Amino acid sequence: MLRRLTISAGLLLCGVAGAAAEGAPREAFVTNQLSDNLSIVDLTTMTAAPPIAIGGKPAGIALSPDGNEAYLASPDSKEVVFVDAVKRVVSHRLKVGDGPLGIAVNPKSGMIYVADWYKQRLLSIDPATRKQSGAVDVGNAPSGIAVTPDGALILSSDRESDSVSVIDAATFKRLDGIKVGEHPFGLTISADGRRAYTANVQSNDVTVIDIAARKIIATVKTGRRPYAIAIAKGRAYVTNQGSGTVTVFDIETHAVIKTIPVGEYPEGIAATPDGSAVYVACWSDNTLERIDTGAMEVKARVTVGDGPRAFGAFLR
Repeated sequence: MLRRLTISAGLLLCGVAGAAAEGAPREAFVTNQLSDNLSIVDLTTMTAAPPIAIGGKPAGIALSPDGNEAYLASPDSKEVVFVDAVKRVVSHRLKVGDGPLGIAVNPKSGMIYVADWYKQRLLSIDPATRKQSGAVDVGNAPSGIAVTPDGALILSSDRESDSVSVIDAATFKRLDGIKVGEHPFGLTISADGRRAYTANVQSNDVTVIDIAARKIIATVKTGRRPYAIAIAKGRAYVTNQGSGTVTVFDIETHAVIKTIPVGEYPEGIAATPDGSAVYVACWSDNTLERIDTGAMEVKARVTVGDGPRAFGAFLR
């Protein structure tokens, strides 16, 4: 399915949402698909620096373990774009796959993983050589990618297969497939590596997976067209594109706690490491919004580029 000149889940933790260098994140790196650029937002002042031109309708984003590089998936140009996060410049462009979308980084090895939407496969990129190093077949239309904290497993949400693929990071072989809700897109793994969460666009719910047992342990109803998930202080925050809201539920009881109004068509979402704030990119309003997790409401917002996606780990 195509939307907005690129691949979409009906709209990408998301690599592992909220991944960042050590310490409190200072910045948000927001991919703006319609304006073909990258906004860098100072999280203290909630101001955006002049954008960096990217091209190719950037959507997915991930950061190196040290936070010094950002990796952007540009589906229309079939590229992964490397950005020097310190110097604020594009440092490399790599042609890869037929439709790179979701992107994530192994927190131990630094390997980069990219979902190739059209070819039903997961690609690996060596950050040292900046070349593709491997490929493995997954389900149809892979989108969100996440890696367990120990770096051992990679998970891929396969939208058109209604499933999640489990890949061994060491051998780069597919181990299993787990049936979830309808059209899973965003994917997040808990900090302890025990649970995975998929945002199921078509069935309007989140599937909670026991990774070790490879089984579903809960299904949580959300708003319309859930897109991505972040976890903060024992709660999951889910962006609902069609409702203009974020659903909050308890990750132990799976009970919905609150529905938070945000900007129109929220997509990417990430939590700070201490769980005090969650940041949401709102596609139609062209904003990045900060939710205070204590008050569970939006406390600040900043205008970014046109069509922000921020699909993945975007806090640095």
